[in-house]
Amino acid sequence: MLGRADYQATFAAMRQFTQERPADAPDRLWVCEHPPVFTQGLAGRQDHILLPGDIPVVQTDRGGQVTYHGPGQVVAYPLVDLRRAGYYVKEYVYRLEEAVLRTLAHFGVTGHRVAGAPGIYVRLDDPFSHAALAGPQPGGDPFRGLGKIAALGIKVSRHCTYHGVSLNVAMDLEPFTRINPCGYAGLKTVDLSTIGVSVAWDEAAQVLGRKLVAFLAP
Repeated sequence: MLGRADYQATFAAMRQFTQERPADAPDRLWVCEHPPVFTQGLAGRQDHILLPGDIPVVQTDRGGQVTYHGPGQVVAYPLVDLRRAGYYVKEYVYRLEEAVLRTLAHFGVTGHRVAGAPGIYVRLDDPFSHAALAGPQPGGDPFRGLGKIAALGIKVSRHCTYHGVSLNVAMDLEPFTRINPCGYAGLKTVDLSTIGVSVAWDEAAQVLGRKLVAFLAP
């Protein structure tokens, strides 16, 4: 657990670790929370940053579009040697998402995947419903009735991963309205607090950490 950590310093540290790690270096999992910051992915479009105001925007080398990190959000950075783990990037992403789904289930919440949109979503009308999402959503909007509760953005270099996944626990969600989250205009963002789950950051971080360790194991 890194606790509260500056984003740029953490980004630089995990990139340096990945670039310099020897083949026998054990995998690591860094779990932290960041002061307010918008982070932009490699393919991120400037027009998705609507009104950053006094919150800094940091260009990164991860995939994906713009997202927001801030207090009350658990951010997890698995530093995994995929070649040694024995699975490829697509399965790695699946395992990251599965760890988040199991974390939400621990707190009684049902998370959902949306095809082609990495991350985890919940039903706004009933986040505790076990019903699966059924087929295309009305009006062709894949996010209709959903809120995003976890974002995912990764980088793989020399078969090793960095960046990772963030889970919204109890945040000020207003900064998400200043961007098109992950490149989707109007996408609603929620946290556990918003949907009625009161949990301390430390507890959520510990649960997510345990699930990631379990699901990323070879």
